[in-house]
Amino acid sequence: MATASGAFKSREDHRKQLELEEARKAGLAPAELDEDGKEINPHIPQYMSSAPWYLNAERPSLKHQRNWKSDPNYTKSWYDRGAKIYQADKYRKGACENCGAMSHDTRSCMERPRKLGAKWTGKHIAPDEKIEQFELDYDGKRDRWNGYDAASYAHVIERYEARDEARRKYLKEQQLKKLEEKNNKDDKEGGDSDNEDCEDALKVDEAKVDESKQMDFAKVEKRVRTTGGGSTGTVRNLRIREDTAKYLLNLDVNSAHYDPKTRSMREDPLPDMDPNEKFYAGDNQNRVSGQALEFKQLNIHAWEAFDKGHDVHMQAAPSQAELLYKNFKINKEKLKVQTKDDVMEKYGNAASDDTLPRELLLGQSEKEVEYDRAGRIVKGQEMSLPRSKYEEDVYINNHTTVWGSWWKDHQWGYKCCKQTIRNSYCTGAAGIEAAEASAGLMKANIARKEAAEDTHVPVEEKRLATWGTEVPEDLILDQKRLTEAIKKLVRVEFWGLMLVDIPPPPPKEKRREMLRGAMWVLSCLYSFCFSDVLIKFILLFEQEEEKRREEKDERKRKYNVKYNDEVTPEEMEAYRMKRVHQDDPMKDFLH
Repeated sequence: MATASGAFKSREDHRKQLELEEARKAGLAPAELDEDGKEINPHIPQYMSSAPWYLNAERPSLKHQRNWKSDPNYTKSWYDRGAKIYQADKYRKGACENCGAMSHDTRSCMERPRKLGAKWTGKHIAPDEKIEQFELDYDGKRDRWNGYDAASYAHVIERYEARDEARRKYLKEQQLKKLEEKNNKDDKEGGDSDNEDCEDALKVDEAKVDESKQMDFAKVEKRVRTTGGGSTGTVRNLRIREDTAKYLLNLDVNSAHYDPKTRSMREDPLPDMDPNEKFYAGDNQNRVSGQALEFKQLNIHAWEAFDKGHDVHMQAAPSQAELLYKNFKINKEKLKVQTKDDVMEKYGNAASDDTLPRELLLGQSEKEVEYDRAGRIVKGQEMSLPRSKYEEDVYINNHTTVWGSWWKDHQWGYKCCKQTIRNSYCTGAAGIEAAEASAGLMKANIARKEAAEDTHVPVEEKRLATWGTEVPEDLILDQKRLTEAIKKLVRVEFWGLMLVDIPPPPPKEKRREMLRGAMWVLSCLYSFCFSDVLIKFILLFEQEEEKRREEKDERKRKYNVKYNDEVTPEEMEAYRMKRVHQDDPMKDFLH
């Protein structure tokens, strides 16, 4: 009901208003019209159709349910894609340097970069695109399908319809081809009756009928008759009318029971009918065929496994039960195949095409021989085995096998003792163990020798001291320090010879004057090169003399400078090597 005002109404007016609303809902009275002359659905609740009091609505209307405060500037239109507005003939200032369009700049150009743009060539100027600006409302900004053209989906529908049409045509051709082949085959046999020919012709005619002319059982027809826009639909029955109801297949009173409430007939209504011509065999047929039978077997396996102690439950863990049943079937099939192979391996397969062994073919005989429980011959004569002209099973030198029963490293031997010598005596298992131990020991020695060669480290020569009587046995001299000690000892001896009977040196300035005088004198007597050698010699002499003087005078020693007066083993060894042994008859051969 869409009432405009909330004025007071009497009881009679209120009753008439309710009756009018019921008549409108039933479709007996015309629907109420709004301000625009449109019908108002009578099934709309009153709280939705009643306008608020502050709108002062004089006539019934549903405008208060619409968004009457919407901005007129909002639009739901979309961009005109691919539209062009102007085609220029020459380049314009401010246009794109690549294509020449005014609607975008060079950086935003979507065309392929040209070798020479339109700015320099003035050719192939691209048209200007249509630039639009829309102010979308709340719904327009969030509409995923805004600007979608529904006509673009037509090619998808056409493609699927063409595929379905080709499929129907192919199936129809295959059906006609099969019927024609069957007719040709029957004509060649020549034993068909006129009734069968009529039936085949009828099948061909039915196959030629177009499917579009057949009944469309999935078609839905709608009829709209109510004022408020309601609709009622009717769907055609999907059951083909030519099919006979299951309760009409056998009208005998004592035939299979039909339950009209559940529309079920569990038993077969026609048990004596040919199974190949039977269309319906009862509802129980579905329970013992297809996936229903597999599900039944799965349940039985789960029950039996639970009875045997396995924690299996079909309803609690169906996946586990199905996996266990699957593994059970695989193992059962493997066991069946293995049993079959074992039987065929033991007794042979008479159905195979394999030829029998030659010894079985040539060893067959019709002689009958009977044996007792112990294997002794009771009746008949045992068949003699053929023997060759060579000696067989002759064992020599206590061997239990013949020569050539063992092969190793391209050599023949005896298998009992694994010896490769023809006339050797058998040693049995003890000989085999001794040979294996010897081979293992030899391999270990070879491996140890190789490891020792790989890890060989050159041993450094250690020089031991050769002086004194209380020298430790493990004393090792450093070769580098020994060389320095020898050089120092030679230098000390040299300067000692130079300083013998030499008075104290004069002051430093006077010594320089004396050196200059000596240089002048020597330059006159010798060449210049010899004077340079002499100057170097004199400077070295001064340095060594000053060092010896500082060592004697501790007052001139600098801070944190200590002199080590201890004699090292290297210095002792250098002294021993330089000392002249007067009593040694081989002293002339030392240096």
